[in-house]
Parts: sequence; structure tokens; C-alpha cells
Amino acid sequence: MADLRDVGLSKYEARAYRSLLEVGPTTAKELSEASGVPMGRIYDVLNSLQQHRLARSQTASRPKKYVAVEPETALDRLLEEKRRDLRQRERQYEEAVEELASELDSNDPADQVDEQFWTAAVGAEETADLLLERLSAADDRIVMVSSTTSSGLELGDIGTAVTEELAAAVDRGVTVSVLLADSVPAQLSPQVGQRYADTLADHDEFAVRTHPEVQGTVTLVDDTETCLEVPNPVEAGSTFALIDLKDPEFTADVRERFTERWAEAKPFTFSLG
Repeated sequence: MADLRDVGLSKYEARAYRSLLEVGPTTAKELSEASGVPMGRIYDVLNSLQQHRLARSQTASRPKKYVAVEPETALDRLLEEKRRDLRQRERQYEEAVEELASELDSNDPADQVDEQFWTAAVGAEETADLLLERLSAADDRIVMVSSTTSSGLELGDIGTAVTEELAAAVDRGVTVSVLLADSVPAQLSPQVGQRYADTLADHDEFAVRTHPEVQGTVTLVDDTETCLEVPNPVEAGSTFALIDLKDPEFTADVRERFTERWAEAKPFTFSLG
């Protein structure tokens, strides 16, 4: 059950405001008795309620009397305060991230790859997270090769996230090349074509081609990283795991084979029909 403390009031402030609503215009002493807020704290609590613009005082009366602001108005004011606090915190976090990014860039793991290292993700969500993470790390180029639609091209929310990540990559100057098996385009839904057309069609650094001899699904990130998708052996069309291999020599070998296929491949435009 929601409580006034959930929107920023202290326990005593919440008690005092509720009691003001119940008893109407009242003195500090009477409010202390009605709310259970100690007399030694009641003036601080009332001052705080006035600062929040949840209560008003009648200064001409002796002793001074207080009255609550209507609940709808009071809650709107509390909500707006919370929104201001969140906006301020968001700005602080953004500034901290910018400062840390500059500081930590000097220790980029991509600059430290001098031996083979691999990691893996198992399961649909974990696999998608790892793929998106590696796409976001690209500085120079991304190559996606796929013989199925399970590479993130289709796959609902995952496919949308992959598209957005590729768009973000080309926006920062990364070249993106997608090589599909000839059979894949016919399996893609019209929604996928629309999504790619809306998000990536105008980017000169994004290109899609098809080739009859494409097999498997692999993503190359820059010149150091190869992401190999492992198909689910018991569920056709889905991904079981993703292996992320950081090995410049292996990646160069895969890229050489890709370059040969790319030169032979036919340009493809996603259909909007």
C-alpha cells in the first residue's frame, strides 16, 4: 500500500499532514496531540510541510494556526519535487559517466589483446545481451554473416535492439556489412524490412549482400573479435549460445574468407512489401 513516505515525506511529516486534513485549521500544540508528533518536533515538521507547500499558516492568529493544502494539489507538488530530483540526479550521473569514460578509455581492453581469450553466453537473453554489448564496443567495422534469421535480424525485441545498435554504430563512423544466405531474405517478415529501411537505409556505411554459399552465423567486431552463434540442437531457428573469441589472427582469417564471399555477393535491399 502506498504511503506519503513513498513520495518524500518523513514519518512525522506524513502523520502531521494526515492529521491536518482530519482536524482542519489547528494550532501546533493541538496538531501534536492529534498526530502523535512530539511537541519538541512539531514546529520543525510544520516548517517542512510549508516548505513543501503542503500546509499554510494563519500568521495573524495567536496562537498561529495551520491548515493543510488539498490532497490533489499536495500530491502534485510532491510528484513534481521528485521529478526535479530525478532530473538533477540524471544530470549528475551523466556528468559522472562522461568523466569516467574519458578516464577509463586509456585502459580499453581492446588495446590489450595480445593472446587468445574467449567467453560464452548461454540462453536467449544472455546471448542477446552479449551480442549487443560487443556491437556497442565496435570502433571501426562490424561484419555480420548469417544463414538463418536467428542472428538477431528477426527475433522481435532482440531484432529491434540489434537494428538500433547497428544504427548507433554507423552514426559513430563504424562500417557495417551484412552478408546473408540467399534463402534468408525470403524468410524475413515485412516488419523487418520496414525497420531496416527506417533505421539504416540512409546510411552510406551500411550494406547488405546475399551469397548462395553462406553457412552458419558469425559477427566480426573490428580486427580482433569473432562472435560465433551456436544453433539450438533441439529447437530449429533459435540460438543456443554465443561464443565471443578475441583473437586477431583468427578474426583476420575469418575476415579474409568473408571478403572473398562479399566480392562475389549480390547487393540486397530490404523489401517493404
